[in-house]
Amino acid sequence: MARVQYVGHATILVDLDGVRLLTDPLLRSRVAHIRRAVPVDELELDDLDAVLISHGHYDHLDTASLRLLPRSVTVVAPRGLGARIQGFDAVEVDENDEIAVGPVRVRATHAEHEGARPPRTGGTALGYSILGSKRIFFAGDTDLFDDMSGLVDDLDLALIPIWGWGATLGRGKHLDPERAAEAVRRLRPRIAVPIHWGTYRPLHRSALAPFLSEPAEAFVQAAAKVAPEVDVRVLHPGEWLSL
Repeated sequence: MARVQYVGHATILVDLDGVRLLTDPLLRSRVAHIRRAVPVDELELDDLDAVLISHGHYDHLDTASLRLLPRSVTVVAPRGLGARIQGFDAVEVDENDEIAVGPVRVRATHAEHEGARPPRTGGTALGYSILGSKRIFFAGDTDLFDDMSGLVDDLDLALIPIWGWGATLGRGKHLDPERAAEAVRRLRPRIAVPIHWGTYRPLHRSALAPFLSEPAEAFVQAAAKVAPEVDVRVLHPGEWLSL
Protein backbone atom coordinates (compact mmCIF):
# COMPACT_ATOMS: atom_id res chain seq x y z
CA MET A 1 0.00 0.00 0.00
CA ALA A 2 1.16 3.52 -0.75
CA ARG A 3 -0.71 6.64 0.30
CA VAL A 4 -0.01 10.10 1.73
CA GLN A 5 -2.01 12.46 3.90
CA TYR A 6 -1.52 16.21 3.72
CA VAL A 7 -1.76 17.06 7.41
CA GLY A 8 -0.93 20.68 6.58
CA HIS A 9 2.00 23.06 6.06
CA ALA A 10 5.01 20.77 5.50
CA THR A 11 3.57 17.91 7.56
CA ILE A 12 2.85 14.81 5.49
CA LEU A 13 1.98 11.34 6.71
CA VAL A 14 3.49 8.79 4.32
CA ASP A 15 2.24 5.21 4.46
CA LEU A 16 4.45 3.08 2.21
CA ASP A 17 5.05 -0.69 2.24
CA GLY A 18 3.97 -1.01 5.86
CA VAL A 19 6.20 1.89 6.99
CA ARG A 20 4.71 5.11 8.36
CA LEU A 21 6.72 8.32 8.14
CA LEU A 22 5.83 11.85 9.22
CA THR A 23 7.57 14.89 7.77
CA ASP A 24 8.24 18.16 9.64
CA PRO A 25 5.47 17.71 12.23
CA LEU A 26 3.70 20.97 13.04
CA LEU A 27 0.61 19.82 14.91
CA ARG A 28 -0.29 22.70 17.20
CA SER A 29 -3.26 24.99 16.66
CA ARG A 30 -1.12 28.02 17.46
CA VAL A 31 2.61 28.62 17.07
CA ALA A 32 3.87 32.03 18.26
CA HIS A 33 1.89 34.58 16.22
CA ILE A 34 0.41 32.17 13.68
CA ARG A 35 -2.77 30.15 14.07
CA ARG A 36 -3.92 27.07 12.22
CA ALA A 37 -6.75 27.98 9.84
CA VAL A 38 -8.11 24.42 9.80
CA PRO A 39 -8.09 21.99 12.74
CA VAL A 40 -5.88 18.92 12.92
CA ASP A 41 -8.16 15.91 12.73
CA GLU A 42 -7.48 12.74 14.68
CA LEU A 43 -4.11 11.37 13.57
CA GLU A 44 -3.16 7.74 14.05
CA LEU A 45 0.46 8.13 15.08
CA ASP A 46 0.92 5.34 17.63
CA ASP A 47 2.52 3.06 15.04
CA LEU A 48 4.68 5.75 13.47
CA ASP A 49 8.12 4.47 12.45
CA ALA A 50 10.13 7.63 11.79
CA VAL A 51 9.98 11.40 11.52
CA LEU A 52 11.87 13.27 8.81
CA ILE A 53 12.99 16.81 9.68
CA SER A 54 14.06 18.93 6.72
CA HIS A 55 15.66 21.83 8.62
CA GLY A 56 15.67 23.75 11.86
CA HIS A 57 13.26 26.64 11.26
CA TYR A 58 10.46 26.95 13.81
CA ASP A 59 7.75 25.81 11.40
CA HIS A 60 9.65 22.64 10.44
CA LEU A 61 11.31 21.59 13.70
CA ASP A 62 8.69 22.26 16.36
CA THR A 63 9.78 20.57 19.58
CA ALA A 64 6.33 20.95 21.14
CA SER A 65 4.84 18.95 18.27
CA LEU A 66 7.55 16.30 18.61
CA ARG A 67 6.54 15.82 22.23
CA LEU A 68 3.10 14.70 21.03
CA LEU A 69 4.67 11.68 19.31
CA PRO A 70 5.63 8.28 20.75
CA ARG A 71 9.20 8.25 22.10
CA SER A 72 9.87 5.04 20.19
CA VAL A 73 9.94 7.00 16.94
CA THR A 74 13.27 7.56 15.18
CA VAL A 75 13.81 11.21 14.21
CA VAL A 76 15.97 11.82 11.14
CA ALA A 77 17.40 15.33 10.84
CA PRO A 78 20.22 17.28 9.18
CA ARG A 79 23.55 17.00 10.96
CA GLY A 80 23.85 19.55 13.73
CA LEU A 81 20.22 19.38 14.88
CA GLY A 82 20.39 16.27 17.04
CA ALA A 83 20.95 18.26 20.24
CA ARG A 84 17.56 19.94 19.77
CA ILE A 85 15.73 16.63 19.55
CA GLN A 86 15.44 15.47 23.14
CA GLY A 87 13.95 12.15 24.23
CA PHE A 88 14.11 10.45 20.83
CA ASP A 89 16.55 8.29 18.93
CA ALA A 90 17.93 11.07 16.69
CA VAL A 91 19.78 10.12 13.51
CA GLU A 92 21.74 12.97 11.91
CA VAL A 93 22.32 12.79 8.17
CA ASP A 94 24.19 14.68 5.49
CA GLU A 95 23.24 15.18 1.87
CA ASN A 96 23.29 11.83 -0.02
CA ASP A 97 23.20 9.73 3.17
CA GLU A 98 20.74 6.87 3.07
CA ILE A 99 19.08 4.97 5.89
CA ALA A 100 16.68 2.02 5.98
CA VAL A 101 13.34 2.18 7.74
CA GLY A 102 12.05 -1.36 7.42
CA PRO A 103 11.83 -2.15 3.70
CA VAL A 104 11.85 1.56 2.77
CA ARG A 105 15.02 3.52 1.99
CA VAL A 106 15.22 7.20 2.90
CA ARG A 107 17.87 9.27 1.11
CA ALA A 108 18.78 12.83 2.13
CA THR A 109 18.87 15.18 -0.86
CA HIS A 110 19.92 18.74 -1.53
CA ALA A 111 17.66 21.68 -0.66
CA GLU A 112 18.38 25.28 -1.64
CA HIS A 113 17.34 26.95 1.59
CA GLU A 114 18.89 28.52 4.67
CA GLY A 115 19.00 25.84 7.33
CA ALA A 116 19.70 28.24 10.20
CA ARG A 117 18.61 31.74 11.10
CA PRO A 118 19.40 33.75 14.22
CA PRO A 119 18.92 33.03 17.06
CA ARG A 120 19.07 29.39 15.97
CA THR A 121 22.28 28.08 14.49
CA GLY A 122 23.47 24.75 13.17
CA GLY A 123 22.11 22.34 10.63
CA THR A 124 21.54 22.63 6.91
CA ALA A 125 18.36 22.16 4.90
CA LEU A 126 17.58 18.84 3.23
CA GLY A 127 14.92 17.14 1.18
CA TYR A 128 14.20 13.41 1.34
CA SER A 129 13.65 10.72 -1.26
CA ILE A 130 11.44 7.94 0.13
CA LEU A 131 12.07 4.81 -1.91
CA GLY A 132 10.05 1.62 -1.85
CA SER A 133 7.43 0.10 -4.14
CA LYS A 134 6.66 3.74 -4.95
CA ARG A 135 9.18 6.58 -5.14
CA ILE A 136 8.27 9.77 -3.29
CA PHE A 137 10.19 13.05 -2.98
CA PHE A 138 9.60 15.42 -0.08
CA ALA A 139 11.28 18.73 -0.87
CA GLY A 140 11.04 20.34 2.58
CA ASP A 141 11.70 24.03 1.93
CA THR A 142 13.74 24.87 -1.15
CA ASP A 143 14.27 27.12 -4.10
CA LEU A 144 15.19 25.88 -7.56
CA PHE A 145 18.65 24.39 -8.03
CA ASP A 146 20.52 23.00 -11.03
CA ASP A 147 20.64 19.36 -9.92
CA MET A 148 16.89 19.20 -9.42
CA SER A 149 16.54 17.74 -12.91
CA GLY A 150 16.74 13.98 -12.55
CA LEU A 151 17.20 14.19 -8.77
CA VAL A 152 15.03 11.09 -8.25
CA ASP A 153 14.76 8.59 -11.09
CA ASP A 154 11.36 7.17 -12.00
CA LEU A 155 9.59 9.44 -9.54
CA ASP A 156 5.99 8.62 -8.65
CA LEU A 157 5.11 11.55 -6.39
CA ALA A 158 6.67 14.95 -5.69
CA LEU A 159 5.60 16.87 -2.57
CA ILE A 160 6.46 20.45 -3.52
CA PRO A 161 6.30 23.57 -1.31
CA ILE A 162 4.52 26.43 -3.04
CA TRP A 163 4.15 29.11 -0.36
CA GLY A 164 4.90 30.22 3.21
CA TRP A 165 2.49 30.57 6.13
CA GLY A 166 1.17 34.10 5.64
CA ALA A 167 0.35 36.62 2.98
CA THR A 168 3.94 36.54 1.65
CA LEU A 169 6.61 33.89 1.27
CA GLY A 170 8.74 35.40 4.01
CA ARG A 171 12.51 35.65 4.14
CA GLY A 172 14.97 33.43 2.34
CA LYS A 173 14.84 30.97 -0.52
CA HIS A 174 11.41 29.53 -1.25
CA LEU A 175 9.29 28.41 -4.17
CA ASP A 176 6.29 30.47 -5.21
CA PRO A 177 3.61 28.81 -7.39
CA GLU A 178 5.38 29.58 -10.67
CA ARG A 179 8.82 28.42 -9.50
CA ALA A 180 7.22 25.36 -7.93
CA ALA A 181 5.76 24.52 -11.35
CA GLU A 182 9.26 24.77 -12.82
CA ALA A 183 10.48 22.42 -10.08
CA VAL A 184 7.84 19.91 -11.17
CA ARG A 185 8.99 20.24 -14.77
CA ARG A 186 12.55 19.42 -13.71
CA LEU A 187 11.64 16.57 -11.37
CA ARG A 188 9.25 14.91 -13.84
CA PRO A 189 7.04 13.03 -11.34
CA ARG A 190 3.93 11.19 -12.36
CA ILE A 191 1.97 13.07 -9.69
CA ALA A 192 2.69 16.36 -7.91
CA VAL A 193 1.04 17.52 -4.68
CA PRO A 194 1.53 21.11 -3.48
CA ILE A 195 2.41 21.50 0.21
CA HIS A 196 3.35 24.37 2.53
CA TRP A 197 0.19 26.35 1.83
CA GLY A 198 -3.36 26.83 3.11
CA THR A 199 -2.71 25.92 6.75
CA TYR A 200 -1.46 28.75 8.98
CA ARG A 201 -2.31 32.43 9.15
CA PRO A 202 -1.22 35.37 11.31
CA LEU A 203 -3.57 35.99 14.22
CA HIS A 204 -4.86 39.20 12.71
CA ARG A 205 -5.81 37.62 9.36
CA SER A 206 -9.10 35.91 8.57
CA ALA A 207 -9.37 32.16 8.01
CA LEU A 208 -10.91 33.12 4.65
CA ALA A 209 -7.94 35.24 3.55
CA PRO A 210 -7.11 34.75 -0.16
CA PHE A 211 -3.51 33.67 0.52
CA LEU A 212 -4.89 30.48 2.05
CA SER A 213 -6.33 29.30 -1.29
CA GLU A 214 -4.84 31.32 -4.14
CA PRO A 215 -1.32 29.75 -4.14
CA ALA A 216 -2.70 26.29 -4.97
CA GLU A 217 -4.85 27.67 -7.75
CA ALA A 218 -1.89 29.55 -9.22
CA PHE A 219 0.29 26.44 -8.98
CA VAL A 220 -2.24 24.32 -10.86
CA GLN A 221 -2.38 26.87 -13.67
CA ALA A 222 1.40 27.27 -13.87
CA ALA A 223 2.06 23.52 -13.84
CA ALA A 224 -0.46 22.98 -16.63
CA LYS A 225 1.63 25.31 -18.81
CA VAL A 226 5.15 24.03 -18.14
CA ALA A 227 4.52 20.39 -17.13
CA PRO A 228 1.20 19.35 -18.68
CA GLU A 229 2.12 15.66 -18.52
CA VAL A 230 2.21 15.73 -14.70
CA ASP A 231 -0.97 14.90 -12.78
CA VAL A 232 -1.35 17.67 -10.18
CA ARG A 233 -3.47 16.73 -7.18
CA VAL A 234 -4.43 19.45 -4.72
CA LEU A 235 -5.01 18.06 -1.23
CA HIS A 236 -6.53 20.19 1.48
CA PRO A 237 -5.31 19.63 5.04
CA GLY A 238 -6.49 16.25 6.24
CA GLU A 239 -7.04 14.71 2.79
CA TRP A 240 -5.43 11.48 1.57
CA LEU A 241 -4.04 10.43 -1.80
CA SER A 242 -3.57 6.77 -2.68
CA LEU A 243 -0.90 5.88 -5.23
